[in-house]
Amino acid sequence: QVQLVESGGGLVQAGGSLRLSCAASGSISSINRMAWYRQAPGNVRELVAAIPSGGSPNYADSVKGRFTISRDSAKNTVSLIMNSLKSEDTAVYYCNARSRRGIYDYEYWGQGTQVTVSS
Repeated sequence: QVQLVESGGGLVQAGGSLRLSCAASGSISSINRMAWYRQAPGNVRELVAAIPSGGSPNYADSVKGRFTISRDSAKNTVSLIMNSLKSEDTAVYYCNARSRRGIYDYEYWGQGTQVTVSS
């Protein structure tokens, strides 16, 4: 099992920056992809950024060039650095991990952290 805990959310002015962090624990060796999702009220949960193990990160078009996902294997953390924030970025942000053990695939979620961008 994998446990994910997000931190770093808060209120920020439009055009500002914010850094989200996700700490992973448990069976971290089985994780083959980590990602950040977000969900605004009334909207579906959408992928923001993902970084597979040994692969290149990928981003949603809406955040490309503004957000950066990074992974620190030594600290078992994944971060989302958000720059040039817009009001449309306001959402609950969730850390996500995918893992494989044997023939089974698993998906884990953090509790979410609120990001509010004021305009």
